[in-house]
Amino acid sequence: MLSNIPTPLLGVWQERIGFSTGTATVIFAAYIGGLLLALPFTGALADRYGTRRVLVPALAAALTSCALFMTATHVLTLIIARLLTGVAVGAALSAGTAAVAHVAGPERRPQAVLAASVAIGTGLAAGPLLGGSVSQYWKAPTVTVFALEGLLLLSALAIVSTLKPPPAPAPHTPPARGWLRLPSVPRANRRSLATSLMAYTPGMTGTSLLLALGPTLLGSLLHTSNRLVTGGIGFMMFGASTSIQFAIKKLPVGRILTTAGLITAAAMLGTATAVRTHSLALLTAAAVLAGIGQGMGQYGGFSRLGTEVTPTRLAEANAALSAGGYLFAGILPILTGYLSDTAGIATSSTVFAALTAAAALAGALLVHTAHTRTPGRGVT
Repeated sequence: MLSNIPTPLLGVWQERIGFSTGTATVIFAAYIGGLLLALPFTGALADRYGTRRVLVPALAAALTSCALFMTATHVLTLIIARLLTGVAVGAALSAGTAAVAHVAGPERRPQAVLAASVAIGTGLAAGPLLGGSVSQYWKAPTVTVFALEGLLLLSALAIVSTLKPPPAPAPHTPPARGWLRLPSVPRANRRSLATSLMAYTPGMTGTSLLLALGPTLLGSLLHTSNRLVTGGIGFMMFGASTSIQFAIKKLPVGRILTTAGLITAAAMLGTATAVRTHSLALLTAAAVLAGIGQGMGQYGGFSRLGTEVTPTRLAEANAALSAGGYLFAGILPILTGYLSDTAGIATSSTVFAALTAAAALAGALLVHTAHTRTPGRGVT
C-alpha cells in the first residue's frame, strides 16, 4: 500500500513545495531505486537467516518513511521517504512472498503463490484509493493518511514477529556466494526467469507509467483536479490486477504470460489514444487493461518460480524477477516526465506508451516461441 499511497498526493506536495513534472516522476521512481538497492541482498539474506530477520527491519524502514512523508517540506525529504519505501517493498517482494510459501508448506505452494500475489495486488490497489480519498476530503491529508498507514504497518510487524526462524546454520558452513550481488536463480531455472521477465517487465512498466503521470494527465489533458479520480483509476487498475489472478489460476503458465503481453500492448495503445482524444473513459479502460496485463504477468512469473525453484533459493528468485521488472518501470516514467517538460505531456506519454506496447508484443512473441519449441511442454 505504501508504494502507491503518495501518487494522488504528488499534486498536494507540488503546490506546497513547487516542482516540475520531471521532478514529480523522480520522486515517484525513487521508490524503485530503493527497491533495487534492497533486492540484491534481501532475498539471499532471507534464504540464509530467515524471512523474519529481513522483514522486521524492512517494516521499520516503512514506518520511518511514513514519518518523513508526514513532515515533508522539501523535495529531498520526499525522495528519501520514497527510497525507504522501496527498501521495504523490496524485502516484501522477496522475503515476504517466500515467507507465505514457507508457512503454507510444499503441499500448498500453488495456493501460497496466489495468496502472495493477490496480497501484493490488493495493497497496490488500496494505496491510491486511500491516498486519493483522504487527500480530497480530509483535513491535513499528508498527516492523516500516513498515520493510518503506520497503524497497518504496526499490525504487520506484530504478525511478522510470530514467524519461526529457520534452524541455525552450522558455524563452519561458509556462504556459497557473497551477500551483496545481483539476485539470480539456479542455472536450471534461468529459462523460466527469462520468460517470466518478458511478460512481467512491460506490465509493471505500463502501470508505473500511468501511476507516475496520472495526476498530470488528468489535470492538463482531461481537466480534472479531483484527487479521488486519480486514486480511483489506480484502484481500478490494480483491482483488475488482483481480480484476474483468481480467474487464470488454472490456466497453463505459458498461456498466461503470452496473454499478459498482448493485453499490456493493448493497454498502452489505448493510453496513447486516450491522450490524443482527451477521453477519460478510454484512459480508465486502458488503466484497467494495464492492470490485467500486470496481474497476469506477476502471477505467471511468481507461479513459475514458486513451483520450479528450490525453496532454499526462492526468496532470491523472487528478488530477481522483481528487480528485472522494476528496473524499467523506474526508468521510463522518469524519461517521460522530463520529456513532457520540453515536448509536452501528450507527446511524451504517446512515445513511451508506444515503446512499452512494442516491448510487450515482442515479449509475448518470444514467450510463445520459447514454450512451443520446448519438447514436452507445449504451451504449459
